[in-house]
Amino acid sequence: MLPDQQILRIPGPTPIPPRVQRAMSQPMIGHRGDEAKELLEDITPKLKPVFGTEEEVLVLAGSGTAGLETAVVNTVKPGDEVLVIVTGAFGDRFAKICDAYEIRYHRLDVPWGEAVHSEKVAHLLQQHPGISAVFCTYCETSTGVLNPVADIAKAVRQYSNALVIVDGVSAVGGAETKMDEWGVDVVVTGSQKALMLPAGLTFIAASKRAWKAMEENNRSRFYFDLRKYRDNLEKNSTPFTPAVSLLYGLQEVLKLLEEEGLEEVYRRHQLMMKMTRAAFQALDIPLFTADSDASPTVTAVKPADFDPEMLRKAVKEDFGLTLAGGQQHLKGQIFRIGHMGYCSPADVLQTISLLEIGLTKIGKSIELGKGVQAAQEIYVNQEGQK
Repeated sequence: MLPDQQILRIPGPTPIPPRVQRAMSQPMIGHRGDEAKELLEDITPKLKPVFGTEEEVLVLAGSGTAGLETAVVNTVKPGDEVLVIVTGAFGDRFAKICDAYEIRYHRLDVPWGEAVHSEKVAHLLQQHPGISAVFCTYCETSTGVLNPVADIAKAVRQYSNALVIVDGVSAVGGAETKMDEWGVDVVVTGSQKALMLPAGLTFIAASKRAWKAMEENNRSRFYFDLRKYRDNLEKNSTPFTPAVSLLYGLQEVLKLLEEEGLEEVYRRHQLMMKMTRAAFQALDIPLFTADSDASPTVTAVKPADFDPEMLRKAVKEDFGLTLAGGQQHLKGQIFRIGHMGYCSPADVLQTISLLEIGLTKIGKSIELGKGVQAAQEIYVNQEGQK
């Protein structure tokens, strides 16, 4: 292994395109000058298609979790009753944020590795008509599950006036997102996943219904007060110091997405998901999620006859290939492969090939090349139809 060669295949942070790295190395500018205003003026309209909305997308300096907390404190008044859908560690994080703000919530727990069924959401809303907001996770990064956000939003609209608030941190930019069409009220994402940037930015889009709730919310907030960001955005500015270098990178990311086309971006992610899953199915290594629940941005694998931590260590030592492990009670039971953002089918083929070598090194009996062949066949069959 070359000392500086690192292959990052985790579900965030993800690799950064060279063009984006170069953009972020531009000389610093004053964040209240004309250059910064022009930068924001160029960026903000280009974010809207990524979210599938006509509403403004606000940019905050902070992590994805900062965005989740911002969504909670702006939309939920003291005394409100909410529903939190928990399909993994990040649904659980929404619940922990509600705990921190002493918000009354009903928790809908779904077995980890499974997507939530909208019928369960509808049933709970009928039992608790006072619920004012429903929090859910689009891609549950900890399990590789993609929740049916459109179905959830439809169920909420049918049985409640509650806001639909979505953690899209490891989905937006890699999975089709149609905030307006689906009737979603708030979508949050972060910069370090499918948006191909370093960590440090969080993005929030809100519907008119959500803005009405925020205006009526008397909960105290300062840095996370979205009204300040909205009002400043009208002047192509931010209420507090922005992460200027990341904004330059974001400008370049949005150019890349426009050049490829969002539909092609989503198709590429679907292709990489299918290739990854086919490889492990061919190797007879169990996946953690069903095909129907699988995320296009991260795949979770739950082996039955080898230690996933041994495999992670082997490929890291030999090839500089970094995979993610399990979280909470899944630690030591699964490993996760990120295939989002600046990632291509060629990267998937490399990853599968290195994993096959790692498997043989830790004593797992496999037929070398079988997983790679299965992934190749998915690629050839799908690309041959274009």
